[in-house]
Amino acid sequence: MTFMSPFSRFVRFAPHLLALSLLAACGISIDADQARVCRSALPALNPDAVVTVERVREGPVPRSLRVDYVARYPDRPVLERYAICQFAAEGLAVSKADLIGLATEEGPMSGASLYLLKRYYLDTPEGAAGDPGSRAEADVVDIPSSLAYWLQQILVSLPRTAIYALLSVAFALVFGLSGRINLAFGELAAIGSAATVAGAAILLTHGIGSPILGLAAGLAGALFAGAIHSAVSGYFTIGRITAESPQPSLIATVGMSLFLMEYLRLVQSPVTVWLPPIWAEARPLARAGDFIVSLTPITAITAGIGVVAASGLLWLVQATGFGRAWRAYADDARAAALLGVDGPRLLLQTLALAGAMAGLSGMLIVAQYGGLGFAGGFQYGLKALIAAIIGGIGSIPGAMLGGLAVGLFETLWSAYLPIEMRDMALYIALVVFLIFRPGGLLGFRDPTPRPV
Repeated sequence: MTFMSPFSRFVRFAPHLLALSLLAACGISIDADQARVCRSALPALNPDAVVTVERVREGPVPRSLRVDYVARYPDRPVLERYAICQFAAEGLAVSKADLIGLATEEGPMSGASLYLLKRYYLDTPEGAAGDPGSRAEADVVDIPSSLAYWLQQILVSLPRTAIYALLSVAFALVFGLSGRINLAFGELAAIGSAATVAGAAILLTHGIGSPILGLAAGLAGALFAGAIHSAVSGYFTIGRITAESPQPSLIATVGMSLFLMEYLRLVQSPVTVWLPPIWAEARPLARAGDFIVSLTPITAITAGIGVVAASGLLWLVQATGFGRAWRAYADDARAAALLGVDGPRLLLQTLALAGAMAGLSGMLIVAQYGGLGFAGGFQYGLKALIAAIIGGIGSIPGAMLGGLAVGLFETLWSAYLPIEMRDMALYIALVVFLIFRPGGLLGFRDPTPRPV
């Protein structure tokens, strides 16, 4: 029999408890992105018809939606129809709005037909702009269709950009101080997501079902868990390895990332619990014909939290004693030590702060996308490292700029170019930067932003 401590049992079963509590307390809110994708498929299913959506509700199977609608043809009676869309919720690179199944009153769509529908209609600007569920009567400003589609893509990219920026800042904080790269920040984001679920579950077990308080409890749990795990793991992989070359620490952080991944798998179980969306009702902002540019409250909240955290971090580095010590030690460690800066203590503080930023990014992932598996942080961490290098690793403003650049790049590439080539293009961009501008946008031409 495998022994589990009470805390481990709680953390392992907290996601299930939270999901059940949310279902009982406030019901399921229809996810706006999934509803938009399902509605956008209707014109392709009913060519030459005017489609009017009557109702969007839960589908008959998990992670599915049913859309009841009316199709009006010029030469036929009005037809009442429905479509059932099923969405993926597992995997490292799968979006919560990735359509994996579609059925109508005539039966399920074949895999080949579904692929063609997604590839040549849903993934195009025309497919997104053909959403028949948009409220054409919304009292918003009318803008050109090309501008509306571009603006919608920018709004969709806000949470992803905030997540990349916070993780990039974590890389910049540690590298700027120690010259070492910690490759475990993606896994620290996954720990932050697990702590978010556990923190909210603690509140719900005491009969408090408010989403605001649950989000606040999850935020506190994510910050604390990220800071503690980062400080402890960084102490052994960076603080205790004193070799002049950064390679031993780099290899140690690779091992630590694998350890943290397995640690999460054992503690929270390998099954990812996807929480019901909160505040996911789309709010109209602008219109181009029948296409409505919209924004969900949770998207605005996650982006706002990212902006506040980034602004607070910039203030911390520029206007506090910790920031002055960090900048002095990053510029010249020996001179700073002679002037009284405690290097080991400053490193622990920096590791804890960087871990808190990684944990906060994990909390934003849960709030925006519903969940993150034990191995799901790897790709976030890898892309955040790319963002930090592009922006100027070791430069905090550069890391934020890099996160913004990568988030916008991914969104705009997905909107206008083949999505299956998006990650390849991002990695090629990294190679180009390493060849022609190794210091990044705001760094120096030398790969080390602050040579000593």
